[in-house]
Amino acid sequence: MNNSSVDMDTMPLTWRHVKVFIISSLGQFLGSGLATLIGVIIPMIQIVARNELTSLEQGFVSCMSLLGIMVGSSVFGSLSDQHGYLKLFRLCPALIFVASLFAYFTDNTIGLAIALFVMGLGIGGEYSIGSDYISQIMPKRWKLVLVGASKATAALGSIMVAILSYFLLMKWGNAQDWPKLMLIITVCSFLMLLLRIRFAQSPGWLIAQGRIQEAEKAVKFFLGNNVTLGSLKNKPAEAPIKEVTIKEFFLDGNKKKIIFSGIPWACEGLGVYGIGIFLPILVISLGLESSSTNSFEQIINSIEITTYINIFILIGFIIGLLIVNRFYHVKTQMYGFFLAALGLIILLVGFLLKLPNWVSIIGFLVFEICLNAGPHLLTFIIPQEIYPIEDRGTGDGLAASIGKMGGVIGVFFIPLLLSWGGATLVLVVSIIVMLIGGLVTYIYGKEVLPDNRSKQ
Repeated sequence: MNNSSVDMDTMPLTWRHVKVFIISSLGQFLGSGLATLIGVIIPMIQIVARNELTSLEQGFVSCMSLLGIMVGSSVFGSLSDQHGYLKLFRLCPALIFVASLFAYFTDNTIGLAIALFVMGLGIGGEYSIGSDYISQIMPKRWKLVLVGASKATAALGSIMVAILSYFLLMKWGNAQDWPKLMLIITVCSFLMLLLRIRFAQSPGWLIAQGRIQEAEKAVKFFLGNNVTLGSLKNKPAEAPIKEVTIKEFFLDGNKKKIIFSGIPWACEGLGVYGIGIFLPILVISLGLESSSTNSFEQIINSIEITTYINIFILIGFIIGLLIVNRFYHVKTQMYGFFLAALGLIILLVGFLLKLPNWVSIIGFLVFEICLNAGPHLLTFIIPQEIYPIEDRGTGDGLAASIGKMGGVIGVFFIPLLLSWGGATLVLVVSIIVMLIGGLVTYIYGKEVLPDNRSKQ
């Protein structure tokens, strides 16, 4: 059986596929872990600095990694099309490694902000390159599920970093050691780099360059000597693509597609990044940690609760992956937004009426499960469904940019909202944003992405 050739498109899933999946998903894992770590170190910096960081400074520092991701995903994506994936696939963890070491040695917020931006550049490159490796190498029947599962590893990153931060801070016993937490990112990025030393070029990119024999060797490297190129080999030569401005793209009948794919992604971004990064601070503001008067102990307790909540983020992703091929994506995304808003309403009512903490925690869990089972997963998939091949790169990139912009706005303004109106204002604004995401999905979804299941 080992001597017979196997088509990479139709072959069963093997350990070699899992290995490629793990190595290619580490960027998602580390990106979410970094977001969690930022939420841990911001309140610790406030303790050490005595005179607290202003809300503006908190927002500025916290959104720097997201700004880096926005720039990195577009820049590295473009460079990978021109020069291949492999060198950049190694450069990204190297950037994260160097920047995290810089953050470890810096003791001021400006240095930290610069380091976070550079780490964001590397993570943004990971987002654009890692999923391409997965989509090109996995068997056809597994592509959609495993691209989605790659995004789900973000929850594992958050859980790991929260647990490590908890135990390390318990051991150290003071907030002044916050720079040492950056070594978590340093170690993870170094392991990423080591795992990619022995790796191969993207088969899809090699074929696009007309280098068929090299593509065949790459597939054999990844999957085994008896595996042959599938449909990638028959990919027709790409016609020159005319440069299209964003304005022209809007005018070319894509307005509703842009609204449907971009606005919900931006709304989801506030929940994932805005609430995600400031989750420990929100837990403290909502009084969900123990009633300790010691600021450091409050942070420790908030990290513990954050870890439990992050476990339910993972559960949400798992539910989403189980239903992604079973239900109409528009309805799944719409109900995900509305149920996420319901979770925040439960949280708000529990906070305002001073109900037992378990009520507020249930609200958090409903929010996280529904957001990640629906919008967080589907906003990543929908642009690929609504744009034709010739427009997909522009459409997907525009949707992702709008989405990350929503995350940046959320991360920047949540500290300001906390200073203006406390946790109540943060929750009210977040509820409104979730409802907007659901309404936009409902209004534009059926027209832009009709339910073809009903016609079958």
